[in-house]
Amino acid sequence: MSRSLCSGLIWSLGLTAVASLAGCGTNIPKETTSSATPSVELGSSSSTDASPAVPTAGLKRIIILTNSASSYWDPCRAGVLDSVSQLKLNDAGLTAVMEVNDGTLQGQLDKLRQYGSQTDVAAIGICPINATNSALVDELKKFRDRGIQVITIDSDFDRSLFRDTRHAFLGTDNAAGGRALGQCALALRPEGGSYVAFVGETGAQNAIDRIAGLVEGAGEKFTSKDTMADATDRSRARENVRNAIRNHPDLNTLAGIWSYNAPAIVDVVRELNVREKFKVVVFDAEPLTIQAMKDGDVDVLIVQDPYAMGYQGVRMLAALVKKDEAVLSEMLPNFGQPDGDLFDTGLKVVVPGDQSPIKADLFTGKITHMTLSTFQAWLDKYGLSGS
Repeated sequence: MSRSLCSGLIWSLGLTAVASLAGCGTNIPKETTSSATPSVELGSSSSTDASPAVPTAGLKRIIILTNSASSYWDPCRAGVLDSVSQLKLNDAGLTAVMEVNDGTLQGQLDKLRQYGSQTDVAAIGICPINATNSALVDELKKFRDRGIQVITIDSDFDRSLFRDTRHAFLGTDNAAGGRALGQCALALRPEGGSYVAFVGETGAQNAIDRIAGLVEGAGEKFTSKDTMADATDRSRARENVRNAIRNHPDLNTLAGIWSYNAPAIVDVVRELNVREKFKVVVFDAEPLTIQAMKDGDVDVLIVQDPYAMGYQGVRMLAALVKKDEAVLSEMLPNFGQPDGDLFDTGLKVVVPGDQSPIKADLFTGKITHMTLSTFQAWLDKYGLSGS
């Protein structure tokens, strides 16, 4: 989640889709196809500029607001930019942009208050940096009171408290992802052991769900020694790993919860030359993390689909603005029923090779198991550097 290690990702012309983009027809690999979304032909140039490559004068904006600056969000930006042309937003008087937060709660509040003074905002998709912050909730409720549509992307609010703040959540089933991470740790260490989890913000709902899932998936053979937050500070992220290794001599597993935590873990394990002591289990597939797995320094990746979060997030928000019930019914067919306001963009479990003890039959639901070579071929096919 949050992470700014490889800002120079280059997106190729002809970018077609990203992992488990729900239901994009024959352009998507078979394992990622569903009936939730009509066929999408992607072909626009997805630059790293937040502004769309079309004039915006007179158009209402759909804004996707991240929780932090990070290469994790580059595929999301590509999805947002592709949505402008592929969904013909201009024909409906709309455009879409992704805006990057600075990794702080105050940064998100400032941006929301800025949007509140502007008249061209039609809808907002936000990755809340804190799941229970009442000030953030209050700002978003002001938008909803004005008829501006709101959804959460990648991380939700605490659903027991603030579910009515947004229309829906679109992104990873983070509890399932955490369970998968824990199941992987147990497959790698059948005898169990102890782990430390590293994350940016412990108050973010995706962090809460992933860490709870990790505990469940790892089971009683594992002990959680600590959960260490770094406030999206990369230097602190590395220092947390050093401190964990220093303070817990019996530690045998290191778990990265947000995407930049993986390179931080790898850097420190290499620096201390202690790879043989630790299994490294992490979320997300930043380019540096993919290379680290190729180099033998990462044991498993739990890979999300930020492209789908951007593209499908804009698609949902545009449908809400246009009151397009057909699209909304396809995306949220059980809306109004328990958890009918959740759109799952799916997960991939990526292992170094067939020799890994992590096998496909460990997982159920919208989780696809694949080797690194298969995953890399899939990335290459769609012009991607990470996911």
